[in-house]
Amino acid sequence: MSERVRCLIIGSGPAGYTAAIYASRANLAPVLYEGIQPGGQLTTTTEVENFPGYPEGISGTELMEDLKKQATRYGADIRTGIVTAADLKSTPKKITVDGKIEIEADTVIISTGATAKYLGIPDEAKYAGMGVSACATCDGFFYRKKVVGVVGGGDTACEEALYLAGMASKVYLIVRKPFLRASKVMQDRVMKHEKIEVLFNTNTLGLFGENGVEGAHLVRHLGEANEEKFDINIDGFFLAIGHKPNTDIFVGQLDMDETGYLKRIPDSPKTNIPGVFAAGDVADPVYRQAITAAGTGCQAAIEAERYLAD
Repeated sequence: MSERVRCLIIGSGPAGYTAAIYASRANLAPVLYEGIQPGGQLTTTTEVENFPGYPEGISGTELMEDLKKQATRYGADIRTGIVTAADLKSTPKKITVDGKIEIEADTVIISTGATAKYLGIPDEAKYAGMGVSACATCDGFFYRKKVVGVVGGGDTACEEALYLAGMASKVYLIVRKPFLRASKVMQDRVMKHEKIEVLFNTNTLGLFGENGVEGAHLVRHLGEANEEKFDINIDGFFLAIGHKPNTDIFVGQLDMDETGYLKRIPDSPKTNIPGVFAAGDVADPVYRQAITAAGTGCQAAIEAERYLAD
């Protein structure tokens, strides 16, 4: 037996919870499934200092708890569960949760986010929130006048390195290839910056430190005759090798770019399927900030209300 809801929100985080706040206040009685990581990526961030309204800063977990409480205060039904299948082209939309719960929804807001790609070394988890980050814009402020390492060789990595160089005393750009994949303009900026040292042909073997990251174990020319292992002293380790949007279950239904980010109709949260809206990082490969995600969550809820009214 299926449950019928007017507005179903898939995923939490700033986008999902904000959508739930607005949808609740619009009397849409939204149901939100938090997904595999309740609160989203921000719960892995120790301190958030750039979200308006918190002048003293706040932990990512506390911020998400505040948004969740605000949503439930207005009547949002927030549940634990993972959406395992979706038929978005049917009317109403049919959603399966945990492989067994069937939900029929008049509107669906997708805020499943994007997951940062990691190298896969154990130390990344060990030092999570203690020097390891996948967002320079979020955490770079904590490394003023310190030494940091950035992994990657594309435009994102170069942008992160340049951003961090504006605060840090030194930036190591760790590149496994003998060249940068970034655009020529970005390459020139990085290579000419006095604070950035590019380590080509270099892989990260691990990290070390007592109460946080203090350095990285590296290897140059891995597997070759001239292989060389060495260490660098750093205070922060930033991953800039890309993100993977959490959109696998929507493949073949929603329009996506080559990476898997959901495409929206310009200047709106609407997808190619009427009644289905995208909010947050799942449709944003550029900014990936809590405040921008919250803004699109607001937009998605307002458009869901308008869709139902029409």
